[in-house]
Amino acid sequence: MTFDGLRPQRLIVVVGTGTEVGKTYVTARLLRDLRAHGIDVAARKPAQSFDSDDALTDAHLLADASGESPNDVCPRHRWYPIPMAPPMAADALARPQFSVEDLASEIQWPLPAPSVAFVESAGGVRSPLASNGDSISLIEILQPDIVLLVADAGLGTINQIVLSLDAIDSGAHVATPIVVLNRFDPADDLHKRNRDWLTEHLEVDVLSSVPTVLAKISPR
Repeated sequence: MTFDGLRPQRLIVVVGTGTEVGKTYVTARLLRDLRAHGIDVAARKPAQSFDSDDALTDAHLLADASGESPNDVCPRHRWYPIPMAPPMAADALARPQFSVEDLASEIQWPLPAPSVAFVESAGGVRSPLASNGDSISLIEILQPDIVLLVADAGLGTINQIVLSLDAIDSGAHVATPIVVLNRFDPADDLHKRNRDWLTEHLEVDVLSSVPTVLAKISPR
């Protein structure tokens, strides 16, 4: 049941332009909608850091959406109750350091392999994910079928998206990323202009609603 021995039919890695852009919200919505369409799913968060006062972590939210256990989503020894990048949190908590290879090797999938599976990263694409790498490093190891780049729809997002795409394009992976504008408000003129600019100037899909993302990633 290791990643090397069992691969989902469609593997999706979810990354963000930064923290608090809504990676978990988008992933959970997609998980719920896929399950509602009768598609078996799974979700994994290789490492998570959080405030010790938080009642629910990302692993809880993803598990609730996928129908799994929080400890299946994120191994318990990769829960770091301090709001820092995971390797920094491990250091602050005097816990052992770990590599991106460690995180990838710990990903386990249920049997039979799910039709669609998500691996959600932490922070932005260049935020430290382990002692020796970031989300790009994880993408290079996992070689997903799809990379979802979640971004805010408002002021400053064009710069963040372009820089994040440059980082993703520098990695040795196959999948062309899909940009997801979270919290998009069709009544907001700036949101619409940001989407239009990105659509005109980028050679990737720029989507602004969960249903459009669902249509793009659902198994044919």
